[in-house]
Amino acid sequence: LEFQACVYLASAFQAISCGIHYLASVFMAVTPNFVCRVPGNVSSVLFHNSSSSRIEDAWTLWTSAKSYIVVQLENGDIWELNQCSRSRREDSLNFTYEYDGNKSDFSCSDGFIYDQTKWKSTIVTEWDLVCHREWLAKLTQPTFMLGVLLGAVIFGDVADRMGRRHVMWLTSTGQFLFGIAVAFTFDYYSFVIVRFLLAMVSSGYLVVVFVYVTEYVGIKARTWAAMHVHAFFAVGIMVVAVMGFLVRTWWVYQIFLSITTLPFVLCCWMLPETPFWLISERKYEEAQKIVNVIARWNKVSTPCKISELCSVQQDELVNDRTCANDISTTKKHNILDLFCNWHIARRTITIWLIWFTGSLGYYVFSLSSVNLGGNEYLNLFLIGAVELPSYVVACIGMDKLGRRNTLIPFLISSAVICALIMLIPQDFSILIILANMAGKFAIGVAFGLIYLYTAELYPTVVRSLAVGSGSMMCRVGSLVAPFCVYLTSVWIFMPQLLVGIMAFLSGMLTFMLPETLGKPLTNTWADAAELGTNKDSCSGKSPSRLSGAASEKIEMLGQETHGINE
Repeated sequence: LEFQACVYLASAFQAISCGIHYLASVFMAVTPNFVCRVPGNVSSVLFHNSSSSRIEDAWTLWTSAKSYIVVQLENGDIWELNQCSRSRREDSLNFTYEYDGNKSDFSCSDGFIYDQTKWKSTIVTEWDLVCHREWLAKLTQPTFMLGVLLGAVIFGDVADRMGRRHVMWLTSTGQFLFGIAVAFTFDYYSFVIVRFLLAMVSSGYLVVVFVYVTEYVGIKARTWAAMHVHAFFAVGIMVVAVMGFLVRTWWVYQIFLSITTLPFVLCCWMLPETPFWLISERKYEEAQKIVNVIARWNKVSTPCKISELCSVQQDELVNDRTCANDISTTKKHNILDLFCNWHIARRTITIWLIWFTGSLGYYVFSLSSVNLGGNEYLNLFLIGAVELPSYVVACIGMDKLGRRNTLIPFLISSAVICALIMLIPQDFSILIILANMAGKFAIGVAFGLIYLYTAELYPTVVRSLAVGSGSMMCRVGSLVAPFCVYLTSVWIFMPQLLVGIMAFLSGMLTFMLPETLGKPLTNTWADAAELGTNKDSCSGKSPSRLSGAASEKIEMLGQETHGINE
């Protein structure tokens, strides 16, 4: 097996765990049917025209949150049990469902009785996150996405400073430890805090792994390799659906989901650093060792020499005129470097808008798919599965048409689909569902390729930071999406209108971006600027670690392999 294939499969496997943790709360925070608990032992139960001796038997007939259950206790008291209140009837002799007499209202001070037909336990039933505490249950996913947002920026920047490998070690180990810790949290607040940390490391890994695989494969394989990381993420969503169907206790469910991380944690220490990052940090000897290892694995008889490519003598690095012409004082890069001149700033704003639109559209279309009905586990499985063909289409389009030329039509087509959804009569439910799935497919293609496109538009020294900041905008979109869906109370098609406008605007602005198909990864600001303009690069230049020719030769190591590039 070739070197790049081993490295790729090992690192991309962990993306399954990212998909798992992102969607785990779908079943973990389920709110089942419930009513107030009564202060005593129940002897008889009435629900409409049905009677029983157990409250559990009433759940099969439960139809609405406005329903109530009438129970008679062993001491003769008769209670009406609602979801967030309970009433004791003054007349304890008339045990009927309908009652117009006097009754006393009480709060649910004794807790709640939950329907355990589907789930034995969720965080809602564990900590009674219902009624006046319902907002706490709804807050679990937004707080997770906030952690994802921060993790994308923090770990993207750290990966540019410390290296890709160390961040992958840290975040993958963190996913396993925090994932297991979530299952053993003792209250709601500790649960949210640990999940927040889990979100940060999950997002950090997902950001860095895209950069890692991008820098390790050749030009021919870069498109498919980066895109298939999304496929691993989608597999994680399908794993959540399967595990939710098999395991109905939330903390056991969480443990089983977290165990999928373990194989990678045990072998992640063997992953090497990328030559691109080592060269950008002037660690030429370490880069040469890795290049030699790649050459041996791929049976390349004459591996490239880093010192020859850069014309650098180890004892005269500072005075070298080829690799040190652009070297100024080494600079610590931050997000402001993505706005260092008008051309780069315009590129960054457009990329950020595409990230935001892709995430917003993805989640709006996903939330709209609840109209599918049927088995909820099967629905989630299909929602994950429908992403797979969109990535295949994205890969083919990116390789045949180019990154920009694929991005533009799918962004605009998603806007057109949003317009069509607003024109479809509400009676045509199947057609509406198909249109929503088509919209998700279109936005999924755009959302899938933006990771790779972003990585190719920026030089090595800020590549992780660029992808991380884009992922930050992606998370902002995912935070806004639920509120966007709530706007259906204003107008039923308001979410589609907003997504359509954003998608059309993003598609138009994408015309200004340069095409990167078939071009080597840039290593300096000058190279990155030349993708779209011949004007000067950023004034605060980073050290020019590697020429474009050197970059091409290192990528040729990947192209000379036999399996991964085809």
